[in-house]
Amino acid sequence: MSAEENVLHLIALTEQLTERMRLDADAFEARRPHEAASRIEETQRLANQYRHESDRVRQNPALIAGAPPLLRQRLAKASEAFEATLARHGRAVFALKTVTEGVVRAIGEEVARARAAVQGYGPSARMTALNGAVPIALNRTA
Repeated sequence: MSAEENVLHLIALTEQLTERMRLDADAFEARRPHEAASRIEETQRLANQYRHESDRVRQNPALIAGAPPLLRQRLAKASEAFEATLARHGRAVFALKTVTEGVVRAIGEEVARARAAVQGYGPSARMTALNGAVPIALNRTA
């Protein structure tokens, strides 16, 4: 491929991945992660291809050096848009992760409170509340 073709290929790949990440961030922010899950395989394929192509150019800048300056500027702008979208995506994923962890923690605390009501025999055969950690198990359907 010529330098111009390499740059055009990178622009197209970057724009496709940016659009995927934007759609996923939109879904996460709208509390609809299942929409992003339905696209994950294609997004992963594009991300791997992007990483591979970026590494190739990083190792051999001559692959794009001969391209017209306007095309290289388009690539730079596409890369900036991708990085901004990636940052937004990261914030959305972090927020979703925080909410999910809070829900799991609340469930665990509720289970621990419910089990704390269980009593056992203590000294002098008195009923006492059990103290300490109480194991719980959660599966993926919970």
